[in-house]
Amino acid sequence: MERRRSLPDVLAGGIFVLIGGAFVVGSLGYQLGTPLRMGPGAFPLLVGLIVAALGLAIVVKGLIAGEVVAFGPIPWRAVAVIVLALVFFGFTVRGLGFVPTSAVTALLTTLASARVRPVMAVAVTAGLTTAATLIFVVGLQVRIPLWGPWLGF
Repeated sequence: MERRRSLPDVLAGGIFVLIGGAFVVGSLGYQLGTPLRMGPGAFPLLVGLIVAALGLAIVVKGLIAGEVVAFGPIPWRAVAVIVLALVFFGFTVRGLGFVPTSAVTALLTTLASARVRPVMAVAVTAGLTTAATLIFVVGLQVRIPLWGPWLGF
């Protein structure tokens, strides 16, 4: 049985390895802290390592057990909305605060799918905002205001 290599898997995995590696290198310029009191470089380091490891696994899979997969059309709406959501979060989190910025970001990402109904989008937004606030602000004690100065708080 002849094994076929999957060039798309190898290329995609390579991109993940490069992005993960960039996050790892960038995070080393920040304080890592301890496991109980993580510094600003710990989270990007962990995410970078995970992304790089997943990318390496995709490269290996593409080289060993590759398969030919026909890609469908690129969902440009989803790509644009998710990029917009990330840019929105980055530029407004300090001014609007964590809660409203997380809510708008979650709402935008749910709108990336044409199949999501408005009630489901609001429910997902409420759940993700609550979970993110509990995880990052309460649990990890990230020092960021819940409500920002742009809102008069």
